[in-house]
Amino acid sequence: MKMKKILGIALAAALALSLAACGGNNNSSGGGSSAGTPSGGSSAGTPAPSGDLITVGVINNDPNESGYRTANDAAMRAMFTEANGYKTTFYNNNDAAQQIATAQQMIQDEVDFLLLSPASTTGWDSVLQDAQAAGTQIILFDRMLEADESMYVAAVVSDMPAEGKTAVDWLAAQGLDEYNIIHIQGHMGSDAQLGRTGALDEKVNAEANWNYVTQQTADWDEATARTITQSVIDSGKPFNVIYAENNGMARGAVAALDAAGITHGKDGDVIVMGFDSDKWAMEAVLEGSWNYMGLCNPLQAETVDSIIKDLMNGTAPAQKIIYTPEQGFDAATITADDVATYGT
Repeated sequence: MKMKKILGIALAAALALSLAACGGNNNSSGGGSSAGTPSGGSSAGTPAPSGDLITVGVINNDPNESGYRTANDAAMRAMFTEANGYKTTFYNNNDAAQQIATAQQMIQDEVDFLLLSPASTTGWDSVLQDAQAAGTQIILFDRMLEADESMYVAAVVSDMPAEGKTAVDWLAAQGLDEYNIIHIQGHMGSDAQLGRTGALDEKVNAEANWNYVTQQTADWDEATARTITQSVIDSGKPFNVIYAENNGMARGAVAALDAAGITHGKDGDVIVMGFDSDKWAMEAVLEGSWNYMGLCNPLQAETVDSIIKDLMNGTAPAQKIIYTPEQGFDAATITADDVATYGT
């Protein structure tokens, strides 16, 4: 009997007695994986018998995507180990189609839980339906997708629209006569891109003195962001704001500014804005070379673990959607303690 088929039993005592008879189907083992390759979880010492383990599939984005993603992936891998009671297969890829195909395979492998950080908010209907039919419970982490809440058991995510609104509200409060913006977008269709773009689009469409000099995706890539910014500089078009949807792209844009001798930050000619939780980016805000960083908290693993353990004991989550605590930091108010507390 699979663990996921036991979850509906009312008496916790009956569940506990049943666990010894439950077996995991996933035979993967070993260490880390490169992006796009499934790999099994590992633990120090002698593994617990497979019947004692909760089988989990974790589908995440490429850890090389950004400092945020590196921290997010590391936290998930540190939590979902045999030592913590899990038999886990990890898969990292920024391609939604590849993620979906791997999710379908994990469902066929009868994992008890499928943990998803979807590269795209759409296209997951068949995965959600098949998981529900198979008794695999889905928990979203980091990013939302477009689906009825009944199709997943919980979501531990960032409120991306709120991140965007907080950033745009801060920018509006700077009181510029005119906003000429280089907008560098992340992976198109991702929850992060949609939320951070949506708030800025709304403001640009509503205000006559807010303008896009350019609006292009760099797909989270630092070098591409530098090229986009350099192209604007070469065109001679005036700009005074760089709104980059992650810190790596902001750093690429700043490299182009520096190469052209254009000042930026607290006392400069160009406002620089980024997102995520990189300590080096927060230090750039602290020293005044950047103006703003919207915190996106990558540490959801502990909360997801708690939800799974509660479910195994027959307790449903008190909230369907749990937002990780986040805020914006600007050069005028950030402190060294903020950097130490929130930087990753």
